[in-house]
Amino acid sequence: MTISFDDFLKVDIRVGTILRCEPNAAARKPAYKLLIDFGEEIGTRTSSAQIADLYQADELVGRQVAAVVNFPPRQIAKVVSEVLVLGFPDAEGRVVLVAVERPVPNGGRLY
Repeated sequence: MTISFDDFLKVDIRVGTILRCEPNAAARKPAYKLLIDFGEEIGTRTSSAQIADLYQADELVGRQVAAVVNFPPRQIAKVVSEVLVLGFPDAEGRVVLVAVERPVPNGGRLY
């Protein structure tokens, strides 16, 4: 399936810094509730991310991540997830976060 560049631009992928990370104990699979700062334009948003298999909560705070910020909010266990943090599955199916190579301003858009 192919999409147009205009279709791609409809997906708003931004960079943000994780401010807080805590277990999402109600999730079926190991997950964290994240509070992410996307800068002045977007502000802070929450996300439930199934990344607890590979990442410790304390190593995530301060890390920049890429996320889709224009999906509608979705209830995941007891967390309203406002953004979708992006990652790829490894050979065992665990989510590996998309890495930002160098620090960039929060809220920057992927093009």
